[in-house]
Amino acid sequence: MPVPLFLQPRLEAPLTSLLDDAPFLHTLVDALGSPLNVLVPERIVENAERFLTVYRKHHLAGRVYFAHKANRSSALVRRLAAADPAGIGIDVASLAELRHVLGCGVTPDRIMATGPKDTEFLWLAARVGATVNLDSRGELEQLAELVRKYALPRVDVLLRLSEFESATGAQGPSGVRVLSRRSRFGSPVERVSELLSAVERHRDAVELTGVAYHLDTTALTEKARALERCVMVMDECRARGLAPRAVDIGGGFGVGYVADADQWERWTTALSEAVLGTGPALTWRGHGYGLRNEGGTVRGSVALYPAHRPTAGPGYLDELLCLPAPSLGRPPATLLLEHLYDLYAEPGRALVDQCGLSLARVLDVRRTGHDSGDHLVRLGMNAGDMSLEEHGVVVDPVLLPRAGVAQERDEGPVGVHLVGNLCLEADLITRRKVFLPRLPRVGDLLAFANTAGYAMDFHAHHAQRQPVARTVAVVREGESWRWCLDEDYWPITPPGRAVS
Repeated sequence: MPVPLFLQPRLEAPLTSLLDDAPFLHTLVDALGSPLNVLVPERIVENAERFLTVYRKHHLAGRVYFAHKANRSSALVRRLAAADPAGIGIDVASLAELRHVLGCGVTPDRIMATGPKDTEFLWLAARVGATVNLDSRGELEQLAELVRKYALPRVDVLLRLSEFESATGAQGPSGVRVLSRRSRFGSPVERVSELLSAVERHRDAVELTGVAYHLDTTALTEKARALERCVMVMDECRARGLAPRAVDIGGGFGVGYVADADQWERWTTALSEAVLGTGPALTWRGHGYGLRNEGGTVRGSVALYPAHRPTAGPGYLDELLCLPAPSLGRPPATLLLEHLYDLYAEPGRALVDQCGLSLARVLDVRRTGHDSGDHLVRLGMNAGDMSLEEHGVVVDPVLLPRAGVAQERDEGPVGVHLVGNLCLEADLITRRKVFLPRLPRVGDLLAFANTAGYAMDFHAHHAQRQPVARTVAVVREGESWRWCLDEDYWPITPPGRAVS
């Protein structure tokens, strides 16, 4: 038996107490089926407050916008709608999301419309008075035409920019010009002059309230450079007689999924050894997560999310605001404060950190036909229902035994392959071998913690007419939990069904 390579999840309240109540979770799955998503709406407000605490630490004003695409829940949006409106908003990236948040009680002044936009999306955003984060000059022209055609009020807009390094000629430590990864979102900052000229032409239809950036990176230095450049663009706006007041730094603040740094280091090392053939196999059919063996040398790079992150979420924002900007030499927080600019941020994954989990019932346990003696554990879910690995996140589920089931002799930790309920070879819940404290039994539950950010419903589908996971919202009341269906949750009244 190889040494177990655990990747135990980082757990905080309220998920810790929720997972401690296994009978409650079993009862929910018995009633509503497997898979099942469970959300704790109160936690999203706590997360937003942690971001705003960083704002206050640096004496900054502004707003934290929840990137709604991370989770389609009504309960989460309604809970934010009931929170202090001064510092919390919602970022919507589609017409349906805009309609949804309006129906959940979010007022238009707290809504930011981002992402690719069709005519209907632009019209409704303009009609209700949401702020529009413009992705291109074409969107600006289209929005201005709609405002004039339908006699709408002027629309608050931001200009989203990208490709900062190539425009500024920033130099790396070796003197080599650094180029950022190209993105299909935002307008290259080198074209900002023509964008501002277009804004001036359409001042009867739009009011420029700020600039934003989009970067496909988690590197703090690149983000500090982009933020600094946005401040410079704001200065150019003011020189033209425009009056922007906010810099929007988007998302990408991250989440730490794995609790133990040593576990993460051991597993990534063991993965390289497995790819080379010098260590035991760790994955189904030798999947290398981006690594490959070329003549006894590991090539490629690990295509995985850094599951152990000592600094993420609000802590990452704090580091960004403290990092000296490359040209002006002062921290971004100082630059924003000196110019009296507001700060906007659009966390998605980070704002739903510890907000929920996904449950799956164990349907079958059997050995493979290989000499390895590995076990296949088939779950009542498929890869679309719980898509952590689709986003490169590897972390262990929590085993929740079923009470009252006769327990066999505990054989200790065991490695298993988790497979889904589709008649499809590729339907793997995890491509890697997952180590659990003991072999699961039919009827047990596996709880995948911290799935509210992109993993819970982002890839859900009805393939083979398998049921898509239902979602419930839960609230702690004393020693018990109260629950309701996600669509029935309203923050002004407690969930109506109690299970003890």
